Amino acid sequence: MLEFRYDTQLLIEGKGLDEDAINDYFREHFEGDCLLAVGDDELIKIHFHTNKPWEVLEYCASLGEIYDIVVEDMERQSRGLEG
Repeated sequence: MLEFRYDTQLLIEGKGLDEDAINDYFREHFEGDCLLAVGDDELIKIHFHTNKPWEVLEYCASLGEIYDIVVEDMERQSRGLEG
């Protein structure tokens, strides 16, 4: 069984985005691993493994428009099923 079940990926588009602040917020407020939050002040790519992807989506939506959202169930994938 995986510690963190959902691979959560998305893009955030907005003005004045700060990848360092986003990284810090994730580390302080969310349980998970494999965090990637990279980009510039208008577009950030997020990749994060968590058990509560809805919390990640809610936070990211508060920063700007979110799109290209993918939430994959890694537990299903490990059993050879579609995520």
